[in-house]
Amino acid sequence: MIQDLVVLGASGDLTGRYLLPALARLDAAGLLDDRQRLLGVDRDDRDDDEFRAAARARLARRAPDLGEETVRSVTDRLRYRRADVTDAGQLSAALADLSGPAAVYLALPNTIFQAAVRALTASALPAGSRLVVEKPFGAGLADARQLNEAIHGCFAEDDVFRVDHFLAKQTVLNVLGLRFANRVFEPVWNALHVAAVDIVWDESVALEGRAGYYDGAGALKDMTQNHLLQLLALIAMEPPTSLSHRDLRDRKMDALRAIRPPPVDRMAALTSRARYTAGSVGGQPVPAYVAESGVDAARNTETFAEVTVSVDNWRWAGVPFRLRTGKALGRPRREIVVRFRPTPHQPFPDAAPANQLRLRLDPDAISLDVNLNGAGDPFCLERVQLDARFPAQQLPPYAHVVLAVLHGDPTLSIRGDEAEEGWRVVEPILAAWADGAVPMQSYPAGSAGP
Repeated sequence: MIQDLVVLGASGDLTGRYLLPALARLDAAGLLDDRQRLLGVDRDDRDDDEFRAAARARLARRAPDLGEETVRSVTDRLRYRRADVTDAGQLSAALADLSGPAAVYLALPNTIFQAAVRALTASALPAGSRLVVEKPFGAGLADARQLNEAIHGCFAEDDVFRVDHFLAKQTVLNVLGLRFANRVFEPVWNALHVAAVDIVWDESVALEGRAGYYDGAGALKDMTQNHLLQLLALIAMEPPTSLSHRDLRDRKMDALRAIRPPPVDRMAALTSRARYTAGSVGGQPVPAYVAESGVDAARNTETFAEVTVSVDNWRWAGVPFRLRTGKALGRPRREIVVRFRPTPHQPFPDAAPANQLRLRLDPDAISLDVNLNGAGDPFCLERVQLDARFPAQQLPPYAHVVLAVLHGDPTLSIRGDEAEEGWRVVEPILAAWADGAVPMQSYPAGSAGP
């Protein structure tokens, strides 16, 4: 296990919201080595004690259930160095105390990823070090390719972790078990039996002060290009030979290569974009997106995106995959829905609705809609939902991600070519939207969407 985790951009939101709580959960579970350390690097002028005090405040806000002993154990591991992470000289000085391989986490705006990687390359990191990159990986296909080239100038691909915490969610991982460990599902997991697949991540939260990032990204880049396409790959992939990172990611890559974005002449029919206007969510008033602090209305950034793509291969030909995500919606909905075709012949007097398999992602659950004989008239059908709910994961997804990085297991991270394929899929949609081929709709905050 690598001993030193270096966080570039340690004063940012990602460190306080995700990384520090993840480390604390690992520490509480006894999964951190006593020698584990975190070195924070950023431009703020502060010392170790000030960094630790800020970390304590962040943990109190993000993980209030942690005991004092765990909080002290985690904060005692922290050190801080001031540096411009894009300046090779300053970064070299900040990392001078590293005695062995480190995992370097880029908790930075993606606009400076390449500059930070070049500075890391020039700083002579200890051999065997690893790089962790947050999404979005690049700002487009060309930029993602350039970033991959820059990274591979210093790190081997197996030492690069393009993290997506969605891949560590319990139900997401259960897709693998459901498909490949149960004979009842895999034989019907194809276009002959499946009519459509919906992958939905609807959020009731609004911007939450993230305009600095979100207004330059939007829903399609923030969620669809990475998270939702990764979920699609797991649903659509062929059975892997093993669950090794190479076999699993090879099969995901096959599925991603087969995705076809909507043709230009059908872009308006198969995609939609919108942004929220003023409304209320859960009884709380929400201002219009364009009135949120830090938003530039001229950017025309969407807060809702829905896209229908096809997977152009033998298994899935003709099956629409609908990807949907939005903010400030009235009801959070986070699920994958596999909609099966109706039976070829129906002997019952009333038409039976088709079966549906729902994989709920938050909270974790699986349900299957089936048709059974009614309790009254035995020749009438009743819809029954078979539910299986899972206890909460012992570790949150981000803790699994961090643990995989420390142990050098890239199975739950995205390979470089996967990241590029995600941009290949969404770039034609972004171009059509920029050209005005798909009008911007609106929806009141707290509604069901456009």
